[in-house]
Amino acid sequence: MQAVNWGFPVIGYLFLAGIGAGALTVSSSVLLRGGGGGFAGGHFRLARYGALMAPVLLIVGTSLIVFELGTFEAAVAHGEWTKLFRWINLFLTINLSPMSIGSWALALCILASLAYAYTFVRRDARPGDQQDALRRGLAWIGVPLGIAVGVYTGVLLGAMPARPLWNTPMLALLFLLSALSTGVAAILLAKAIFERHGAGRGAAAAEGHGSAAKSGGGYLLAASDLLLIGFEILAIFLFIMFAHLTIGAPAEAMKVLLPGGQLAGMFWFGVVAIGLVLPVLVELKYVVPTLLHRKAYAIPRGVEIGVAALILVGGFMLRYVVVIAGQITGPTGI
Repeated sequence: MQAVNWGFPVIGYLFLAGIGAGALTVSSSVLLRGGGGGFAGGHFRLARYGALMAPVLLIVGTSLIVFELGTFEAAVAHGEWTKLFRWINLFLTINLSPMSIGSWALALCILASLAYAYTFVRRDARPGDQQDALRRGLAWIGVPLGIAVGVYTGVLLGAMPARPLWNTPMLALLFLLSALSTGVAAILLAKAIFERHGAGRGAAAAEGHGSAAKSGGGYLLAASDLLLIGFEILAIFLFIMFAHLTIGAPAEAMKVLLPGGQLAGMFWFGVVAIGLVLPVLVELKYVVPTLLHRKAYAIPRGVEIGVAALILVGGFMLRYVVVIAGQITGPTGI
């Protein structure tokens, strides 16, 4: 077994930055989708949750990866406090390397998310207020930046040819879909925790038309999450097949996740069963009646919290398994 050099700081960065990027993308999309229509108020509340949590998650996640660079340990060990800012070198050298492009994308995403969150800070923030034009302009910026950071969390690993499990184009797609799905889950979790039971549903019913409107935008996110998880399951299948059908090191490395492998139980139970299949089955029970029969979308608060928590646990487990598996199955010659 190979040594594991990247531990929880890197895993935490990939997880938190992924959720932050996903929350920013979803919040911006929900705001733009809501527009000035009948259920814009419900969409606005959901967009607000995502906007306020995105910069916090991005900044905390980025702090973890800066810590992993050894900046603080080097400064303390040698008494050279200028080394505290060694991470700035990532921005002083501009080239087409994934690290350089990703660092700039992450920095711009954090700045955009802070500005976007500022437009929601006031308690009386609402659709059509004085910040509306700025808010919508930042939302248009937030979508591509959030997607870029979501993709980068996978590219950061996939750009390492010496690690055969990571060196696949499917990893970036898988991490992007997981970032969007966990971003949706984080917003729905905040909605379930902070909104009074029935308050969002009643307000949305007064504002809107149709059963989907009565959910305060919850139906839109739940249905979107079903699609994202479906695509994520497909991406996992392609991720496995890409490595399994490749001759040599990738196929050998993938064995650690297949039945009988060291991380197989954690992957198939923690990631696939708990984080993907179970949430899909529960969400289908509440989405299908609205989708097919136009019934009012109503999901119990406890169920909504549980489903969101399962998706977030699955998102963390995905990154844990991928990061650890990539290290214990490499390196190989470049």
